[in-house]
Amino acid sequence: MHYLALFILLLILGSAHSPSYLLAAQTQPNFPSRPQAKDMTLVGYNDLQARSAYQPVINRQGDRFIAYVGHHGGKALNPLTGKEEPNGTSIVDVTDARKPKYLAHIPGSPAGSGEAGGSQMLRVCNGKELPKGDPNKVYLLRTVGNEGHEVLDVTDPTRPIVIATVLTGLTTTHKNWWECDTGIAYLVSWKKDSGWRSRGAQIYDLSDPANPRFIRDYGVVGQEPGSKGEPVPQALHGPIRLGNRVYFGYGTSRSGILQIVDREKLLKGNPASPDPFAPTPENILYAQIGRLDTSPNGGAHTTFPVLGMEIQEFAKHTQGKTADIIVLVNESTQNECRESRKMVFFVDITTETKPFSISSYDVAEASGNFCSRGGRFGAHASNESFTPIYYKRLVFVSYFNAGVRAVDIRDPYRPKEVASYIPAITDKTDKRCVKLATGQESCKVAIQTNNVEVDDRGLIYITDRANTGMHILELSGAARKIANFK
Repeated sequence: MHYLALFILLLILGSAHSPSYLLAAQTQPNFPSRPQAKDMTLVGYNDLQARSAYQPVINRQGDRFIAYVGHHGGKALNPLTGKEEPNGTSIVDVTDARKPKYLAHIPGSPAGSGEAGGSQMLRVCNGKELPKGDPNKVYLLRTVGNEGHEVLDVTDPTRPIVIATVLTGLTTTHKNWWECDTGIAYLVSWKKDSGWRSRGAQIYDLSDPANPRFIRDYGVVGQEPGSKGEPVPQALHGPIRLGNRVYFGYGTSRSGILQIVDREKLLKGNPASPDPFAPTPENILYAQIGRLDTSPNGGAHTTFPVLGMEIQEFAKHTQGKTADIIVLVNESTQNECRESRKMVFFVDITTETKPFSISSYDVAEASGNFCSRGGRFGAHASNESFTPIYYKRLVFVSYFNAGVRAVDIRDPYRPKEVASYIPAITDKTDKRCVKLATGQESCKVAIQTNNVEVDDRGLIYITDRANTGMHILELSGAARKIANFK
């Protein structure tokens, strides 16, 4: 009894002086009270004002590295202004990654919550890269909830200034792509009164950021005005451009489509048509090179191209020594595994007209009892940076309550996990709920690693959907040796 009483007393005293992140964890024994890591270590952290975070983009501005983070809808107090503001865009100086400094919050759309509000998607271009940009300026392109898109001058990241009128009439905005070398922007939204049957892309010339010029609408056959086929193709999630190709992904969690498009044909239009940009099946197919339809239970949240890979396993063969690959990431959307498993698939597009899946990657549920931890478990997104430190070697995939995973892709036919990091919950981490058969709700506090990106220094950034903030990580051990650090 003496030892038992002493043990209880120590627990009480320890709880009284425990950090807030430990106290939060202790309310839920299913989730660990400390980070879980393998060959990945924490460098720095910022709580992002406890806002639900989506997309991080890290931009080098002179001698500084600035992180721009898009947020889902909601609202929170901004300590810099002393006001409660709709979730929008966080700007954080990460030059010293060990001491990230929160610089500014740009309020987003006040209407809507979750993916219907805020300003979750963004891209950044330095003016010296844009054909008609001011070389002394830095520009931010971001969504504004269901209202449209806008461009801001963020040369001084502490004082962002809107310079282009919100492109209104473009609702259900989603993940854009902005070509800094040309200024072409692929704005993902649904255009009111356009006749399009689900969300596609509106392509603009933003080479002069203050004067957007519309080029055309685009999507897949079946979305265009006047089409009658059922079911209607899933909405576009986002594109990624590399070289003369644009890789579009439709449907994040079901009935997905990977669409490979000839960029030059897309931007010039079909010369055989009286109206080269008219939204007709013929004009859509003119620019389309290849298409892969996923299974009904799969989607195409992220379509990251990894081209010209040398396959060491095939080095002694006379053919097939190199391959072009798409890392196709599904999105988990339901809490506590109330859906089919969402995974990562590797698609061979060496013959672009005939893409096919060659392998897959997933996190084993039993490795962390993830279905019972709370929140979503499954794939969401990969990094989108082409930094040579990692390109053709490693991809990083966000996995909600399973944190972030580093995957060795040097042999894309046999992808292998080599590192991982699951943050600890904090006093800011929000709960996630499911309905029980009784009609009551069961809620758990859970990490929800939402998106991941890397910078040109090789640092890894993960953001949390459940208000936990942004963690800055680095590889260590054997995993670090795979990367191309100089």
